[in-house]
Amino acid sequence: MTARDVALKALTACQQQGAWSDGFLKKTLKTAGLDSRDAALATRLCFGVLQNRLLLDDYLGRLSTVKLDKMEPAVCNALRLGAYQVLFLDRIPHHAAVSEAVEQARKHARNPRSAGLVNGVLRALVRQKDRLEPPENPAILYSHPQWLADLFTRRLGGEEAAALMKANNGEPPTCAQVNTTRATAHQVAQSLQAEGVEVTPHPWLPHCLLLSRTGSVEELTAFREGLFYIQDAAARLAVLAADPKPGMKVLDACAAPGGKSFAAAIAMEGRGTITACDIHPHKIALIQAGARRLGLEGCISAQVGNAKECQEDYLDNFDLVLADVPCSGLGIIRKKPDIRYKDPKPLAGLPKVQQAILDNVCRYVRPGGVLLYATCTLAEGENEEAVRGFLDRHKDFTSEGFPLPGAFAGADEGMVTCWPHRHDTDGFFFAKLRRNP
Repeated sequence: MTARDVALKALTACQQQGAWSDGFLKKTLKTAGLDSRDAALATRLCFGVLQNRLLLDDYLGRLSTVKLDKMEPAVCNALRLGAYQVLFLDRIPHHAAVSEAVEQARKHARNPRSAGLVNGVLRALVRQKDRLEPPENPAILYSHPQWLADLFTRRLGGEEAAALMKANNGEPPTCAQVNTTRATAHQVAQSLQAEGVEVTPHPWLPHCLLLSRTGSVEELTAFREGLFYIQDAAARLAVLAADPKPGMKVLDACAAPGGKSFAAAIAMEGRGTITACDIHPHKIALIQAGARRLGLEGCISAQVGNAKECQEDYLDNFDLVLADVPCSGLGIIRKKPDIRYKDPKPLAGLPKVQQAILDNVCRYVRPGGVLLYATCTLAEGENEEAVRGFLDRHKDFTSEGFPLPGAFAGADEGMVTCWPHRHDTDGFFFAKLRRNP
């Protein structure tokens, strides 16, 4: 398969089967035999179409005599791929983008006229692209379903909501968190630069490096030697707010893939115990492998556990409990662009799940200990409202402020939201709750 074939297959699987683009791409690229350059192109094409799908459909709808929702999925996605290359990628000649899309329609369509339709629409797009007026509605311009654009607008106002949606279509930074039990940030940067990686110190987060031109991160010497792990700055910031100390007893109640456990263990200098639990058995091996690579296996114990079910021997037993709960994921659209297109109806049930987890794991915090609540969403019902509801139900807990590097509203009150367009992080929420002594 070519890079465009892989992208088309992934886009069609997302549309027809509800597949997640990142997971499907990873699996398909393993079997496609593409070199690193073509694999990167396939990923860029797939993500680019998902990030701009509503905008592409708006332009294509103006030029096509057949409505897009009446086309075969493979034909519709071949059109989107061609349009994305014409409108957004300068290095691909227009004639190549058009001919490849026509060939894909010819190969995958049942209707023999589809190839001619694709050819006509994309040639019209090439002729008219400089005269097409962009849509006035930011939801279409930045390809967010209207319900999601409305949610952001209610929270931020129209202008800032548009800035957030624009940021959601950007490329997230690759953040390397330095394992300070093994190396300094300077030593890690030197090792990475020696292998051609571009390295910049994070502007406000200590022991964090921003990477580009990495190639396969897993093949880098510093990664294999356990000198760093990949984690967004916002997630590391949440652990800083929790303030784990050497010798503490910590529970990471929803731990996979293990980043917060690793961050806590490093902050604790490898001294103390961290019990990392997850409901999915296959993810326990991932946490264990990460801990071994980082040299933290003596501090971190990973095991299967359901955060909604009480474990008697955990009661009143931990200095710190981390609860990064299941959520709608509306803060990580930069990394998973297809999240925006998922059905919003099931999201209404998430606050009950989050409430059940909080009500259970709060009992594991010893008197005087800390519960850190975190999500990777920007929905108030899963964030601030969830915390306020918890505090109403549990009078033995109070919110507690914390110092942070950089300027973050709400830190003094104990609740912080990180925003992609403000902080160049994932959209992320965390709150620090202290159990009364």
